Amino acid sequence: MGNLEEIKTTLVGLSTIDKLKFLAEQYAGRIIFSTSFGWEDQVITHLIFANNIPIKVFTLETGRLFPETYYVWNRTLEIYNKPIHAYYPQNELLQDMVNTKGPNSFYESVENRKECCYIRKIEPLKRALEGNEIWITGIRADQSANREDMHDLEWDEGNQLIKFHPIFDWTLDDVKTYIQENNIVYNTLHDKGFPSIGCAPCTRAVQPGEDFRAGRWWWEDQSKKECGLHAAS
Repeated sequence: MGNLEEIKTTLVGLSTIDKLKFLAEQYAGRIIFSTSFGWEDQVITHLIFANNIPIKVFTLETGRLFPETYYVWNRTLEIYNKPIHAYYPQNELLQDMVNTKGPNSFYESVENRKECCYIRKIEPLKRALEGNEIWITGIRADQSANREDMHDLEWDEGNQLIKFHPIFDWTLDDVKTYIQENNIVYNTLHDKGFPSIGCAPCTRAVQPGEDFRAGRWWWEDQSKKECGLHAAS
C-alpha cells in the first residue's frame, strides 16, 4: 500500500466496517487492535469479531484491572469465541519495582507513576506492536483536549506505524446507541461515573462537569494526565 495520504484518499466514503476490511486486506498479518474493554473498544471488537475481519485483538494485562473489566473480558471471549491476546509486564522489571518501591509507589511522584505505566503498559505495548504496520485504537476526537488536533488516520512516529481510529468522529451518544442496538457487553463502571477505565488504583469516578479524564491519576496536575500509550505523534 502507498503512503498515508493515499490511504486516506482510498478510505474516503467507505463505511467503518469497509475501512477495517480494506486495511485488514492490505496489511494482512500486520494489523492489530488494542482493547481495554471500555465502551469504544467494545464497539470496535464487535465490528471486528462479528464481521470476521482478520485483525488481531490484544489487551495489556497490567495486573491491576477492575473486577468489572475482567468480567467484560471473559464475556467477550464467550460471546464471540475468538482470541484476545494478553500482553503482560516483564516479570523481572515488575518485581524489581515492587521490591524496591512497594506496590503503590505511583502515588508518591509523577516519575514513579510513569515508571509504573512504562512497566505495566508501555513496554508490553511495544512488544505487541512489533512487526505490525497498522495499530487500530478506540480513540474519539472529543475525549480530551490534546486529541482535538488528531485525525482518524495518522503516523505514529514513536512506534513507527500508522494508527487508525475507526470511530474517531463518533460522539459518546453514538457509542452508547450502537452498544444498545447491538446488545454489546460493556463495563458497568461506565454507568457509575467512570468514562475512562484503566488500572483500579489509578481510576475513580468523575463528578458532573469534570473533565473526561479527571478520574485518571486524579492526584496529579491536569497537564500530566496521559500515560504515554497515545502520546502526540
